[in-house]
Amino acid sequence: VQLQASGGGMVEAGGSLKLSCAASGISINDFTMRWHRQRPGKQRELVASITKENILSYTDSVKGRFTISRDNAKTSVYLQMNSLRPEDTGLYTCQAQRLFYQYWGQGTLVTVSS
Repeated sequence: VQLQASGGGMVEAGGSLKLSCAASGISINDFTMRWHRQRPGKQRELVASITKENILSYTDSVKGRFTISRDNAKTSVYLQMNSLRPEDTGLYTCQAQRLFYQYWGQGTLVTVSS
């Protein structure tokens, strides 16, 4: 099983990025998919999640700015990030979870300059 995250980069405050996480070896239809981030000097935090029933949730700091979505046919999950702030800088990692099974991808780095 592999989760390949991409789409990170450097952007100015107020800009946008779209992260992608492509899964192989699993069908994400049955998985809750999540995006986490680890900001400099801080612990990893859950940013957004989408269940197999497409129930969405977000951490408060990104509500109204970030949108998580999934494309089961493409076995991919996305994170559209708008109105980015310097405090959104960090390493973004995707996770797939179903029951006791969970898989992690490598991170993609997002840097937001002021």
